[in-house]
Amino acid sequence: MHLREIIQSYNADTPLEEASTIPSSWYVNPDVANLERQTVFSRSWQVAARLEQLRDPGSYVTSTIAGEPIVVVRGEDKTLRAFFNVCRHHAAAVMTAESGQAKELRCPYHGWTYSLEGHLKTAPDLGGICNFDRKATGLVQINLTQWKDWVWISLSADAPSTSGKLPDLQTNHLHWFERRRYHVDCNWKVFVDNYLDGGYHVPHLHHGLDSVLDYSEYQIEPGDRYCLQWSPLRPAGRALYYWFYPNFMVNLYPDAMDTNLVVPMGIDRTEIIFDFYFTDASEEAREHNLARIALSEKIQEEDVDICRSVQRGLESRSYTSGRLSVRREAGEHLFHRLLYSDLISGL
Repeated sequence: MHLREIIQSYNADTPLEEASTIPSSWYVNPDVANLERQTVFSRSWQVAARLEQLRDPGSYVTSTIAGEPIVVVRGEDKTLRAFFNVCRHHAAAVMTAESGQAKELRCPYHGWTYSLEGHLKTAPDLGGICNFDRKATGLVQINLTQWKDWVWISLSADAPSTSGKLPDLQTNHLHWFERRRYHVDCNWKVFVDNYLDGGYHVPHLHHGLDSVLDYSEYQIEPGDRYCLQWSPLRPAGRALYYWFYPNFMVNLYPDAMDTNLVVPMGIDRTEIIFDFYFTDASEEAREHNLARIALSEKIQEEDVDICRSVQRGLESRSYTSGRLSVRREAGEHLFHRLLYSDLISGL
């Protein structure tokens, strides 16, 4: 089937009470994955770093977004900038560590050196070269914005505006504690679907979590390009689960928070980057916080197993799509319609 036919086989105008999921081909076809890289991940705002990693001039963070190497750096003028982490000489990565502190950005291949503002400073052994415009040979800059605790970048000049469209998360009382990475044998959309099913799977899969969530009161509130799911907690408080299109989640509790960044690593391979935050991130609270993370890891292991199972089923000739729960899966319906909008525009 042609790529256009695959995308158009989903009807994004169908109301939730009549809607089905996106077709299984969207999860297993490499042409769809390539189109997602060009549209979904290139045109959206993507989390590139935590803001606290970039407090001081010279601090930098590297990442890969939509297959592109990125570096975010705080300049001597205290301004944050993002660049393609690609030397203008022979394309090597200029900064090779995940994060750090530097006085300048120096490529390890041939020593081309750039200022923290991205300007070319030195290019060794270029005597005799003609028609070389040093001012036009700096690092290529990328759109950047800040929101709450994170630095976001977009590879597209016409990324959707975030102004006035994001919820008011209260995170000032929380402090970063630890990062962990998980690898899941599934397409990235399987993990997002699982997150957005409105707690549908919780009583069946997460018995520990089900004991503290009030499943009957679980609520789903879709926005323009995000969705809030929330539930009362036993004995008190609320759990707030925010998803930001396409691949970032914020799980907020009375005294803790964790974020999930969902990174496609292949058609059936996904990395989930967890950052854990607590009201008390001191050494004295370390044992307590690690115990909390262990509980989170138990839930993650259960999700990893079921997402692997779903991926196998999506590859079966017996399955094409499934119906959505009106009560539970409004967030998933929103996700699929936003995907369709990006993918169809890319055709």
